[in-house]
Amino acid sequence: MKAGREEQQSAVETERPVKKQLLASWDRCWRMIGATGDGHDLLARLIAAYNEPQRKYHSEQHLTECLELFNRHRALAVEPAEVEMALWFHDAIYDTRVDDNEAKSAAWAADELRQAGVGPERISRVVDLILATRHEALPQGRDQQLLVDIDLAILGADLPRFEEYESQVREEYSWVPDAIFLDKRRKVLSGFLARNPLYNTPRLREHLEHQARCNLERSLR
Repeated sequence: MKAGREEQQSAVETERPVKKQLLASWDRCWRMIGATGDGHDLLARLIAAYNEPQRKYHSEQHLTECLELFNRHRALAVEPAEVEMALWFHDAIYDTRVDDNEAKSAAWAADELRQAGVGPERISRVVDLILATRHEALPQGRDQQLLVDIDLAILGADLPRFEEYESQVREEYSWVPDAIFLDKRRKVLSGFLARNPLYNTPRLREHLEHQARCNLERSLR
């Protein structure tokens, strides 16, 4: 049995090298959420999706940053397996030319989790968590708040990483003319700056809020 598991893990890593921390995160949340098997085929497809060439910010780098931050604060989650699984899927589908990426990502998650035997109530909560990353409304409940705060943690990154993030987002929207992009981007960033507080989880607010406001004000200037 152990040899078979090692062979499966090796197959995942051969298809595309998977960081050890990503593999550990996946194996933990897949098991804790009650899914059957190990889901390594799905893991390989997700890793491939996050490495699609059109992605510059919404990539494996962003996924890794989110999961690393979650790992440091997982004790704050009510249902940590659901939050972790939602993080894996929250940008699983990403195309800057459409506006239903989160809905498609949530549908993909629901289909895969259903096939893996996860209970419908858990699936429903994972879907709601993913849809919360549309950032169209304030997150409801501790798990949504934690997940959304983690997704927006980049706004409170140190200045070099924040500037890299801004460049990556512009590159993802390279097909949009400058004037239109700047107008749309100004509205998005102003919306985040208007939130008071920006971060709903006290611990993340303590670490990120001030830097995020400095970054947003600097960008808007």
